[in-house]
Amino acid sequence: MPKEDPGTTICFRLTIDGQSLGDFNGCDGLSAQVDIEQREEGGNNGHVWQLPSRVRHSNVRLTRPLTKETVKVTAWISSVSTGVKRPTAEIEALRLDGSVVARWKLLEVVPVSWTGPTLDPESPAVATEVLEIAHHGFMS
Repeated sequence: MPKEDPGTTICFRLTIDGQSLGDFNGCDGLSAQVDIEQREEGGNNGHVWQLPSRVRHSNVRLTRPLTKETVKVTAWISSVSTGVKRPTAEIEALRLDGSVVARWKLLEVVPVSWTGPTLDPESPAVATEVLEIAHHGFMS
């Protein structure tokens, strides 16, 4: 029986409202934090209630070497100037054979920033881009 790939060679596919913006080789910031409020109850000195309040979601940063799909990313960012539309996004973690390891659906996504490559003929580094997006939470 073959062992399942532990996910050491993963890429991340970003889709915005069904339109693929391509594959990225790095993804950071898929997280959520629940704020907790402590409430002391009168007459109950041995207990403090821990009550959940807000859920906060961090921005997601996707990185990749520069590709021809960069045009799709910059077009999406440029579209914000004509009115903010908050689409749904999907990030899929894929193995090299295309099988899905995990999938996250993000609500009401907006681009926060895009950083293109530094083009320096004296630097042998790979030209990369970074896309940062904000969202209002995960959906099932």
